[in-house]
Amino acid sequence: MQKFYLFIIFIFLTSESSASVKKKIIYNLNKIDNLSFNFEQNINGKSEKGNCIIQYPKKIFCEYDLKNKKILVSNGKSLVIKTTSSYYNYPLKKTPLNLILDKDFLLNKINKMKINSIEDTFISFQFIENDNIFEMFFDRKSHYLIGWQTIDMYQNLSSTYLSSLVINQKIQKKIFNLPTQN
Repeated sequence: MQKFYLFIIFIFLTSESSASVKKKIIYNLNKIDNLSFNFEQNINGKSEKGNCIIQYPKKIFCEYDLKNKKILVSNGKSLVIKTTSSYYNYPLKKTPLNLILDKDFLLNKINKMKINSIEDTFISFQFIENDNIFEMFFDRKSHYLIGWQTIDMYQNLSSTYLSSLVINQKIQKKIFNLPTQN
């Protein structure tokens, strides 16, 4: 009988702890209007680095540290990937970024989800929505976003790791204007 009570107390403390962690993640995400960061992105073993700015809802501007001057821009409706030699324009709603950049969607889903822990350092949430599957990672100590993993439109596994986060800085809104094709 004593083991039963210890088990119940353990379950209560564990769920209380998970609820507290989830509340901190929701609190942090809720107070973010924009987020700047450095990133490392791995797609099928190919690594690319750069920096990004996310403006909620659904806007992103990324510059890659590549010779071809690759940029990725979303104005909230379309997503453009441009290099010195190529230009791709996609409807944002057809990409996983449509949901990753939607803070209201994330807050609503996270509030209802169970926490997944990875190696006592990361907390993750897996989302399956409208043919999009992605996972978001949060730091266990700071409770801030530290990355995501998606299956892109070409069925490639894409992992993005964030570092050097800056929250709610003053940004130029014009960076989210879609670049023109050369």
